[in-house]
Amino acid sequence: MSYQTEAGEVSRHEGKYMAMIMCWLLGNGSLVAWNSMLTIEDYYSNLFPRYHPTRVLTLVYQPFALGTLAILTYNEAKLNTRKRNLIGYTLFFLSSLLLIVLDVATAGKGGIGVFIGICAITGAFGVADAHVQGGMVGDLFLMCPEFNQSFLAGLAASGALTSALRLITKAAFENSQDGLRKGAMMFFAISAFFELLCVLLYAFIFPKVPIVKYYRLKAASEGSMTVSADLAAAGVQKQRHQGAEEDPKLFERLTNKQLLLQNTDYALDVYLIYVLTLSIFPGFLSEDTGSHSLGSWYALVLIAMYNVWDLIGRYLPLLKWIKLTSRKGLMVAILLRFLLIPAFYFTAKYGDQGWMIMLTSYLGLSNGYLTVCVLTAAPKGYKGPEQNALGNLLVLFLLAGIFSGVALDWLWLIGKGW
Repeated sequence: MSYQTEAGEVSRHEGKYMAMIMCWLLGNGSLVAWNSMLTIEDYYSNLFPRYHPTRVLTLVYQPFALGTLAILTYNEAKLNTRKRNLIGYTLFFLSSLLLIVLDVATAGKGGIGVFIGICAITGAFGVADAHVQGGMVGDLFLMCPEFNQSFLAGLAASGALTSALRLITKAAFENSQDGLRKGAMMFFAISAFFELLCVLLYAFIFPKVPIVKYYRLKAASEGSMTVSADLAAAGVQKQRHQGAEEDPKLFERLTNKQLLLQNTDYALDVYLIYVLTLSIFPGFLSEDTGSHSLGSWYALVLIAMYNVWDLIGRYLPLLKWIKLTSRKGLMVAILLRFLLIPAFYFTAKYGDQGWMIMLTSYLGLSNGYLTVCVLTAAPKGYKGPEQNALGNLLVLFLLAGIFSGVALDWLWLIGKGW
């Protein structure tokens, strides 16, 4: 029996909503560890007041994520996607545990040695991110758009949930001795637990959902080699497709270069979205918005508002009548978004906190909405192996945009005299 025949025997609808929930949880797990570090910026700022931890940790994270993903994307067609994603989630889990161990071993004290240790763990988070985001988006590009949308919404939900938890823990521990540290340790414990949950979910449950099995069988019948391990985990034995011997062109696919040339606008879209977002969030919002009546709560509220509206933005494309599908329309909307740069600058200089909260909310809303619009439109019209490769390419440009945005934020910091 060939993969094509076997795919026809598996339901393409059974378990769809269960799979969407799992995609949401796996998306959440892809960023919950890193968002936990960003959300406790007040703890690290107190522990390392001279090192600009929010900006430095972001700058450390991105080269590891971008460099690792570039290598993985180049070798995408030869990789075992199952092993790649499990490595990523496991590394997130172990790194979260290491943050707790490091803090306990040093009794919550600062110093350059501890900061270097945290930077090293941050680099491990970047490597894990490259494994998971590229691997999961590429894998979900093989399936229906709702799975990718759920995964992307889960990414944003991790930020919203960690922000909500941070506000709660700050209120609960604000008047207690060592309150910031207690809140931070709670964050890392929750993060480690959630990452372990994602390891178990992806390893033992997700591959066996009928609709997931259907799409992977379909991709395998089109020549995709990256899904074979997941199919084996679902109990599908690897069998040779006889058509490959009769017609060697059956499994031919576009090269990465050809895919990139055909989707240059989508690649630029995701790059430009994240160049803008990361030039403002989180560094500028954490350190350059002035002093206001909210005091130490101000940066936390701004980060929370960004995360909540980013999550809302990722659900808006579910309403078909407001989903932007025009390729030219997407590019125009993304370019107009750069008007936020002068808007943030003048609001930080002359505006009050209400205007800054409104701008931050729009930054998050537009980031989430445009990301989902681009990444759910891009894979249409391609077969399995090409969809997987395209997913990896677009995530590579997304991380390149993040890295460029962080670099611009540092140039701003240096330009104003550190």
